[in-house]
Amino acid sequence: MRPVVYQPVDSRRRRSREEQHVGKLEGKVALVTGAARGQGRSHALRLAEEGADIIAVDICAQVETVAYPMSSRADLDETVAEVEKLDRRIVAHVADVRDEKALNAAVADGVAALGGVDIVLANAGIASIGTAEDGNEAAVFRTLIDINLTGVWNTVHAAAPTMIEQGRGGAIVLTSSTQGLTGRGGDGSGAMDGYCAAKHGVVGLMRTFSHWLAPHNIRVNSVHPTGVNTPMIVNPVVEKFLEESADVGDALANLMDVPVIEARDVSNAIAWLVSDEGRYVTGTTLPVDAGFVVR
Repeated sequence: MRPVVYQPVDSRRRRSREEQHVGKLEGKVALVTGAARGQGRSHALRLAEEGADIIAVDICAQVETVAYPMSSRADLDETVAEVEKLDRRIVAHVADVRDEKALNAAVADGVAALGGVDIVLANAGIASIGTAEDGNEAAVFRTLIDINLTGVWNTVHAAAPTMIEQGRGGAIVLTSSTQGLTGRGGDGSGAMDGYCAAKHGVVGLMRTFSHWLAPHNIRVNSVHPTGVNTPMIVNPVVEKFLEESADVGDALANLMDVPVIEARDVSNAIAWLVSDEGRYVTGTTLPVDAGFVVR
């Protein structure tokens, strides 16, 4: 897939430092995968509000085993526009996290344009609920593992060598799920099994990465959202599945009286976690879950 690159905003168009809000991530560069919409866009904007420049990556295409509409080039364009409104620089590529070559090229281009990378949010992921009507459970399972787990490994390995070479530390956050801490709602399908297995696997990656990177002052943590108000779960496909599977819907309910949280809730937690306010937090699983895990 040919990368689509958005060049950084000319610094002459940006306001002077005195006129800008000086945030807790001023001077940092953050890599965000799945940045075209949903949680990824929210995270990119939240970190940009705190002064970070952004390397944005998204597939901007439909995955065969996903029934709901996925992100588009127009979605990524909107993320770029929103970051630029915050007077931050952004370099955006269309790339699949399963494609190591394309992902490495995207990160290398962003590093060259923005001066390095300090923060990694391995956020890209899919759900495949309601896609196994053809009985192709194995394909659904494999694709979930490829994107939601191997894609996370690819993302960290695309950025970590540069972070180590820079010698200025950093922070990495892997997006897991409440399903990475529980098995609630399991129904034996490739969709549920694959999603839960991948999200548990992300915890294993987080823990081994935290050991690998701690000597370089690079912290690694995972976040575990409950259902989030994004197109991945708020769509007719998932709504139909939950209507037809009331027992699964009940099993996926939160302890607090809220059906879903907002992407901003997760972004706020991440903004704290990657800042100096969380400078000694590493190797942790952070639920942002309205009590889902303890229900």
